[in-house]
Amino acid sequence: MACAKRLICPSADLADGGDGFRFEIEVEGEPQPAFAVRYAGRVYAYLNRCAHMPMELDWKPGKFFDVWGLHLICSTHGATYAPDTGRCVRGPCFEEGLVPVPVEESDGGVFVKGNPHGGRN
Repeated sequence: MACAKRLICPSADLADGGDGFRFEIEVEGEPQPAFAVRYAGRVYAYLNRCAHMPMELDWKPGKFFDVWGLHLICSTHGATYAPDTGRCVRGPCFEEGLVPVPVEESDGGVFVKGNPHGGRN
């Protein structure tokens, strides 16, 4: 069953390579943590769960990027992910990936537009 389109946050809340926005999405009847970030001008969203271990990525709420704002990084063990694909580029989960959440940006907002894509990238 697809979830209805719903507002995550205002577009202005996401700066390129800056803090992400945490939200919850229902997956198979259970609430799951997720997050949205802006990278290279586009918004991307993923379940907030490392591909290596089922731990949340951010070390502090909304802190998903490395210090350069180039990669998403897991605070637990340092797995590094490409923000535009969710694919692990360095660490114990190499070539696995984050589970994407489909989003769209319109009318000054960022919206969830469906359920997470079944598996990892």
